[in-house]
Amino acid sequence: MLKVDDDDKKVRGHARSASENRDFREATKRDALNQLRQELDNLIEDAPAENQPKLKSELSNGFAKLFMRFLEEEGPSVNWESIERLPGDAVIDYNTLKTPTTDLIHQMLSKLIVVKLNGGLGTSMGCHGPKSIISVRNNLTFLDLTVQQIEHLNKTYKTNVPLVLMNSFNTDEDTEKVIRKYKNLNVEIHSFNQSCYPRINKETLLPIAKSPNFEDDLEAWYPPGHGDFYQSFKNCGLLRKFLDKGREYCFISNIDNLGATVDFNILDLLLNPNHKDIKHEFVMEMTDKTRADVKGGTLIQYEHKLRLLEIAQVPKEHVDDFKSVKTFKFFNTNNIWAKLDAIDRVLAENKLNMEIIINNKSLGNGLNVIQLETAVGAAMKCFDGGIGVNVPRSRFLPVKKTSDLLLVMSNLYNLKNGSLVMSHQRMFPTTPLVKLGDTHFAKVHEFLGRFATIPDIIELDHLTVSGDVTFGAKVSLKGTVIIIANHGDRIDIPSGASLENKIVSGNMRILDH
Repeated sequence: MLKVDDDDKKVRGHARSASENRDFREATKRDALNQLRQELDNLIEDAPAENQPKLKSELSNGFAKLFMRFLEEEGPSVNWESIERLPGDAVIDYNTLKTPTTDLIHQMLSKLIVVKLNGGLGTSMGCHGPKSIISVRNNLTFLDLTVQQIEHLNKTYKTNVPLVLMNSFNTDEDTEKVIRKYKNLNVEIHSFNQSCYPRINKETLLPIAKSPNFEDDLEAWYPPGHGDFYQSFKNCGLLRKFLDKGREYCFISNIDNLGATVDFNILDLLLNPNHKDIKHEFVMEMTDKTRADVKGGTLIQYEHKLRLLEIAQVPKEHVDDFKSVKTFKFFNTNNIWAKLDAIDRVLAENKLNMEIIINNKSLGNGLNVIQLETAVGAAMKCFDGGIGVNVPRSRFLPVKKTSDLLLVMSNLYNLKNGSLVMSHQRMFPTTPLVKLGDTHFAKVHEFLGRFATIPDIIELDHLTVSGDVTFGAKVSLKGTVIIIANHGDRIDIPSGASLENKIVSGNMRILDH
């Protein structure tokens, strides 16, 4: 079982025999599960009659099963010594994939739907509402860019690829308001909500929710991670709808990954494999690991199946092995391609078994709670013919921090039909490593206020900025640039300044050139 914070302490008391310990644990588990079910039943009964069937499906079925597994599964989900060497054909080199003809692309796109995971808020970057409505380039949001991409695809290939948004209760209302502005575009947009689960008191293992209406107490509820996609997609009826219309595959990605566009070569691999008897039900896009990606999940062979290994599953004594670029060369971009009828089959056979992520949190009132979550990529082991594809770094362009925002807003990229394309002026394909201090740059409005214009970073390798630093207009940064204003000091980089392989510190202004 995954643990984000493994702070469990075993209390030493009177010695018990193994059987006594086992009986005691089993009894406490039964009590915890029975008490939880009673609490869930109370929440369901308190809901309006029209809401009870949905609530029962989510709580009595989905959440209760997750909680039961949480109680039953002890010890690590992966035995490190049992990890097998990846087979030679486990990860396909993207460069070996063939490019399909325009006619074939038109046919293939009729089999595809695009899913964007849209459950996250922009709070970590100091923004209110869904992260997908943060402006990232030319006053266009993540959602604007996504819709532009799909509209261009549909117009160019005379097709109708649907866009599906998986919202959470945090993002649903605001997203529905925003997508109205796209109604006259050539994009068929669907949305559905992932499940809404109650947070658990860490001490009592009981739900802290007192009302079935999450709006009464938002802190008492949470969306259980993007691994919830499969069941919620089926529950809302969209899985059956698209299967009936002849759609075969879905392409799933995070809405804040601006590199996650529909790729024809991968789609061709799925729909027109070299060997007709091979059907890849699940494809995970991997890219080369760098020192900046050492915590990213990777692919392993385990119990004769490919599966995702996350750092939270790794025993402490093997964390350095996991982070090694030599040992694990690739990491998961969370760009997933999955066969729709395989999703339907796995769910029908009750074989969807993803590792549980235990996310420990402290609420504003000091209460310690547990969130039980799952990750979409962890379902890989449940499907047949799963493979990884080693894709170019350009397929992974997430915006998690303002340092990422600096990259996508800069002249490093050109915007074309909703997609960011690296400038041909960049001499090498890697992106610069940018580190901006949390105190002055973490929030979007603070970040924007510190740049008169975004600097020219075409020739930048590494940028570190810490402290009270501002940038004038038309600043150029090249090579390695480190700017550190000590506490109480301020550094103003003047307009037109060109910094190449410079270290700037103290309390100063750089003179105009």
